[in-house]
Amino acid sequence: MPAKNKAIDIETFLSKSQHTPIIDVRSPSEFKRGHLPGAINIPIFNDDERAAVGTTYVQKGRDLAVEQGLGYVGPKLVQFVKMAKEKAPNNELLVHCWRGGMRSASMAWLFNTADITTYTLVGGYKAYRNYVLKSFEQHYKFVILGGMTGSGKTAILNEIGNQGEQVIDLEGIAHHKGSAFGALGQQPQPTTEHFENILFTQLCKLDATRRIWLEDESKAIGSVFIPDAFFAQMRESPVLAIERPKDVRVKRLVEEYAFFNPSELSAAVNRISKRLGGDNTKACLEGIESGNIARAIEISLSYYDKTYTYGLGNRTQKPIQIELGDDNPSQDAATVISKAESLI
Repeated sequence: MPAKNKAIDIETFLSKSQHTPIIDVRSPSEFKRGHLPGAINIPIFNDDERAAVGTTYVQKGRDLAVEQGLGYVGPKLVQFVKMAKEKAPNNELLVHCWRGGMRSASMAWLFNTADITTYTLVGGYKAYRNYVLKSFEQHYKFVILGGMTGSGKTAILNEIGNQGEQVIDLEGIAHHKGSAFGALGQQPQPTTEHFENILFTQLCKLDATRRIWLEDESKAIGSVFIPDAFFAQMRESPVLAIERPKDVRVKRLVEEYAFFNPSELSAAVNRISKRLGGDNTKACLEGIESGNIARAIEISLSYYDKTYTYGLGNRTQKPIQIELGDDNPSQDAATVISKAESLI
């Protein structure tokens, strides 16, 4: 007797996803825009087919749209079953579409006939997205690690995690370091939607009753935006602001960026040329062209330092300053944690 499809709510779905593969049957473009982290895309329709069925539905009605859809899907059924069996080691799968409608129900029926127990998500991906966005309204005990560009915040944040603290690397999720130079050497950025999905997944792994460390960020990290409710909590959370000598910061930034193609560095400088001013932009570009990267970085820091100081002054809580000397992430992390223990 074929296995049965079981429709389950979002919390049960997420709980089961820890040990059961997720099959997302939406079109490739829908999946690319955002999906449950770890989900596998087995689209019932490709993008062109989905558009054609949608047009038929609007212009000619449901019945003809269903017939057209069946024509597209029929030749793919055997391949769908083969893919499902490859992805279901325990003979169980989770399946969802956009709203928990025909696409997921149809695929679940097919998998059931192949004796794969299938669980579909009530409300589909839309229900998941609503759940994700609602989660950012939960209260978290954030501690924000601040500091001017080149202070080594990300390296310290990683070490804080290595020393037993809870950490979320927002720039790591966003694939961007937050400045005009931030995309250099990074993978393509996710959409804001998928950034939120990854952030939610990471938050679910943490204990909300314990403090969570984040690096100080603006609302936008490259082309990605931090969720409003989450960002509002960041702005209201205590800030430990690193103060590091400028020559140490310049040295770190040279090590991070000097090996990039000069044309990429020049393009980054040109993106902030209006804020740097004509003379500073010209001097930066000349430094890059002549190989004097340290000089170019030192000039560009004049802009970033002013921007950071202004942003720090607008926070709800007065930042706690921590003076650090030479660049030593492990030792610096221990110092920062100690400060948090005594002052927050």
